[in-house]
Amino acid sequence: GGEPVMVRQIDLSNDPRRAQFDYFRNFRDPYVSVTVPVDITRLRERGTPLFLSYLWCAIRAANAVPELRRRIDGERVVEYDRCLSSHTVALPDGTYCYCTLDCAQPLGAFLPAALAEVARVKAAPSLDDGADPDELFFVSSLPWLTFSAISLPTPTPADSNPRITFGKFTQEGDRVLLPVNLTANH
Repeated sequence: GGEPVMVRQIDLSNDPRRAQFDYFRNFRDPYVSVTVPVDITRLRERGTPLFLSYLWCAIRAANAVPELRRRIDGERVVEYDRCLSSHTVALPDGTYCYCTLDCAQPLGAFLPAALAEVARVKAAPSLDDGADPDELFFVSSLPWLTFSAISLPTPTPADSNPRITFGKFTQEGDRVLLPVNLTANH
């Protein structure tokens, strides 16, 4: 963590996904969404803060996919070298605020830094991430609900930030399964 996020413009004239970009870019709802049960048994057994641990895993996995780091910027497409997470943090009054985290550091260093940042945003809650919105993965958690699909609010015109939503984990035999949804601009 700590290193600045770098961005580069994609040369669409030579990009193999150019036709898909042109086709979907003017759709009112260009998003595709998939929900899968993810086995978090070993992660749960570690005894580390569970949400922050699977958040770290999910953001690292999302950052491994270049297309998920791409954003539409007017008429051009840019790709970030890594993206940060912006997740919702529940507040005592039933509302929420946002917390931005950089998951680039190893888990052992990330967890104490993340716990401190969550405490900081709870003490001074805001809906302002304090970051460039395009460099974010938007993350939500519904720990009271197990789901197999979910529909998320998205803006018009469409943005290009992937959204990751976690549900309530369930025990299936000796496995612990977490519903994870990924919604991304096609």
